[in-house]
Amino acid sequence: MTTPRVESALPDQFDLKTGTLIVGAGACGMVAALSAAEQAQDVLVIEADPVPSGSTALSAGLIPAAGTRLQQAAGITDSAALFANDIQAKAHHQNDQALVDLLAGTAAEVIDWLTDRYGLPFSVVTDFDYPGHSRRRMHGLPTRSGEELINALRSACEDAGLDIICDRRATVLYRDDDQILGIAVTGPDDLVETIECDRLILACNGYGGNRELVAQHMPQIEQALWFGHSGNRGEAVLWGEALGADLQNLGAFQGHGNVAHPHGILITWAVITEGGVQVNRDGQRFWNEAQGYSEAARAVLSQPGGEAFAIFDESIAAIARQFEDFKQAEAVGAIHSANSIQDLATRLAMPADSLAQTLRDISEGGTDRFGRTFSSPPLTPPYKGVRVTGALFHTQGGLKIDASARVLRADGAAIQNLYAGGGAACGVSGTGDSGYLSGNGLLSAVVLGRIAGRQNGAFRSR
Repeated sequence: MTTPRVESALPDQFDLKTGTLIVGAGACGMVAALSAAEQAQDVLVIEADPVPSGSTALSAGLIPAAGTRLQQAAGITDSAALFANDIQAKAHHQNDQALVDLLAGTAAEVIDWLTDRYGLPFSVVTDFDYPGHSRRRMHGLPTRSGEELINALRSACEDAGLDIICDRRATVLYRDDDQILGIAVTGPDDLVETIECDRLILACNGYGGNRELVAQHMPQIEQALWFGHSGNRGEAVLWGEALGADLQNLGAFQGHGNVAHPHGILITWAVITEGGVQVNRDGQRFWNEAQGYSEAARAVLSQPGGEAFAIFDESIAAIARQFEDFKQAEAVGAIHSANSIQDLATRLAMPADSLAQTLRDISEGGTDRFGRTFSSPPLTPPYKGVRVTGALFHTQGGLKIDASARVLRADGAAIQNLYAGGGAACGVSGTGDSGYLSGNGLLSAVVLGRIAGRQNGAFRSR
């Protein structure tokens, strides 16, 4: 793998030239491209993969936003201030308040814009709650699939006539003092091309696929299953270091403790929030699952064999089936079903008496010894169970930006024509895994992509 680097020595002549150059064609990059095109900018997007995908395609594609027209139509009263409070509460108030306010205050406008301008058929998830959200504000497309979201954004870019060049990985960033002049990309057969630009938007996500950086900044999750996008190699972080940029919260990440094992399929956390539990090989619960699925990764990995079992029932499964991943897990036999606890325990190879006692100990309306309060009715047959493990999904720290999504140096000054969004920028998930609020990654991607794309005032001087 070629190490990303910054160079001051320019090529004799650039092969291509554009106005706004975007590295990465995930949700952040394509939203930035659409936004920039509306400002009549000359736009080019570079993507390392054969087709646009990124971390978004591996997710449920849900974007939290407060005060959208879709929420209002569903009878949900929400506000940006309440959303911001939820973000800060989950992150133990470790976030930059200005960034929290920016994301929470702009999210509704972005959802309404994508709905009205590009026809993305968002709807609000109204049948279950996500941990930490005091209102139902998750917006997703019909299949609740990140792949559907990526495909919709790609279609919008194609309809707008935007150029997305795939199979090109950015390797070199050319600079002159505090301005970015262009990049070099490596394509098929190691062909290197150089592209001059007036400004550069980094939408190349984080560094979860770079094992050295993971070991350096988050050793507590180093051994977890890597469930993110393999292309997330940390170019933004490495370029930022070379540029003297301010890098913040590099130990922040989103984990997930409900990945079907060994199938490698995400099991929606709705199976837990709606009354399900996690147990270990002994059929015993081991933590307060209400804390969230990011924290669940380390909790599950701490159990024997680094695995656990999600236990729920058919009524909960009916809610979970709105997610394509869950339906896939059922199709491949990852989810076991039984009419008795004895039979389910046998299928999952755990002590039946222990599992039965665990389920009897759940007190409806009461708070258990782990601190979790159950408001859902007790589980009833047919029972469901799935073997799961903990995984690292993506990193949440990165480049510090200002209100225009411009990258800031360590001294607080902006690099005039360098922008960042999504996983390339520092997000609002605090300093570890417990600060992650569901949807933070896509929130940062679409909002900062929208903001970075529409900036017109910071092009490099000629």
